[in-house]
Amino acid sequence: MNGLYIHIPFCFSKCPYCDFYSVKYDKTLAEKYTLRLISEMEKYRGAEFDTIYFGGGTPSALEPRLIENILRAAYRNFNISNDCEVTIECNPSKNLRDAFAVYADCGINRISLGMQSAVKEERIALGRVSDNDDVLSAVYSAKSAGIKNISLDLMLATPRQTAESLTTTLDFIKQADVTHISAYLLKIEENTPFYRLRNKLVLPDEDEICEIYLKTVRALEKFGFIQYEISNFAKKGFESRHNIKYWKLVPYLGLGASAHSFWNGRRFYYDRDFNITDEGEGGSNEEKIMLGLRLKEGVKKSLIKRDLSQYINGGYMEERGENVSFTPKGFLVSNTIIAQII
Repeated sequence: MNGLYIHIPFCFSKCPYCDFYSVKYDKTLAEKYTLRLISEMEKYRGAEFDTIYFGGGTPSALEPRLIENILRAAYRNFNISNDCEVTIECNPSKNLRDAFAVYADCGINRISLGMQSAVKEERIALGRVSDNDDVLSAVYSAKSAGIKNISLDLMLATPRQTAESLTTTLDFIKQADVTHISAYLLKIEENTPFYRLRNKLVLPDEDEICEIYLKTVRALEKFGFIQYEISNFAKKGFESRHNIKYWKLVPYLGLGASAHSFWNGRRFYYDRDFNITDEGEGGSNEEKIMLGLRLKEGVKKSLIKRDLSQYINGGYMEERGENVSFTPKGFLVSNTIIAQII
């Protein structure tokens, strides 16, 4: 079934590495934005969804009642499955106990917390103000509200991070006892403070980046997390059903400023003023290869017309029955290899 993405563009402060569309939280703007989102839903009345994802920005910046209003409007306008996975991204620097109670009451059953690192100096370098106690408090509050499916975001190869300091963060993840980890390698994006400071940032070199990534993969596997995508790891049965739709080209509708969609075979997105820009047809073989190879299961070998023997022999890819996929080592250079085979 289809996925519904809802973009909430508000943040209390902008992280120096982030290039997603966001604006400083303002109560009046948030109220107006919520009403616009709800009115936009009416254009797609009757659509069917089995996952809903509140992304941002920082969705938890909104008053809980506004999140509730948006979600209840979704249930009024759409056919939502009884087992719908409903995720909201949250910043653990805010006391979320009361918010989690509201979230659980209106049907949210999955939380994604922006931890990034358990090392204070690394968090400060990333512009994050929460500390380990805040993260643990958010995890416990979510569980107390009845939300057991909890994901932590982890950033790798960030300023001041080393393979040694990573041990602190990995130990913290084990202690937190969550169900999912998203571990992203830092990418310096244009139009961000990090891009302007790129020549001054103290970042790990290529060898260190490889060591950090592979150490993360090994440790998470030891903790019981199964890698199912280049940056995502889950306890058995807790994979993000919503995000998997992106990589498998299952239709999804994105609502809100800067939200992207793959809907009725076409790709389009809303600009910051809610105008729609059509990007044409989606679902080509190239897309199937590019997106499918992000998954640990890979893609059908028959999709790829190039000889893959050099990548398989080099330990970058492996064959699994009718499928071919990247190894953890291959994920580190996946963009280069994909560019060569499509």
